[in-house]
Amino acid sequence: MHHLTMLWLPILATSAALFVVSAIIWMAMPHHKSDLKGVKDEDGFMDAVRKFVGVEPGYYYFPFAKWEQAAQEEYRAKVKAGPVGILRVRDPQAVLNMRSSLIKSFVQFLATNTIIALLVSAVVGPGAEFGIVFHTTGLAAFLAYGLIGVQDSIWFGLPGRVALKYAMDGVLYAAVTGAIFAWLWPVA
Repeated sequence: MHHLTMLWLPILATSAALFVVSAIIWMAMPHHKSDLKGVKDEDGFMDAVRKFVGVEPGYYYFPFAKWEQAAQEEYRAKVKAGPVGILRVRDPQAVLNMRSSLIKSFVQFLATNTIIALLVSAVVGPGAEFGIVFHTTGLAAFLAYGLIGVQDSIWFGLPGRVALKYAMDGVLYAAVTGAIFAWLWPVA
């Protein structure tokens, strides 16, 4: 297994590259433009959210029940009557000033790529062929980046088409990760 110090360059280079790729995907590419929809009477909806939820950022599920109440007929009737949904209320400052989110995104890439480096270095030694490093790091990266929407699609209503777009993005992230790690992989 490599010492992490031998892998700092591929970790940093990959994190920087993925940060740029992510920015291009979300700002320039058209495929995520239709992921979110607006609501009818947006002002009325926002007034209702302020009234009933408040303005505190959070992750809200409706109709809501504690685990022990979920089997009760009253809750089941609310679910059948609908609507059933999840509401994410964000901090307005985080939306208007994206600096914090951008920093967190880069840190997330660093953490994920560090874990990928540790995993791959346990099975691929110094001086390994380009193809072996590319394949192994690419697979690990796809697991980290490509399957991000599947669980949300299964359990929390993320549309399957959006989860599929995340998977397509993950293929690109995996290819970039594999290529950079293979290029900068320590020699024997």
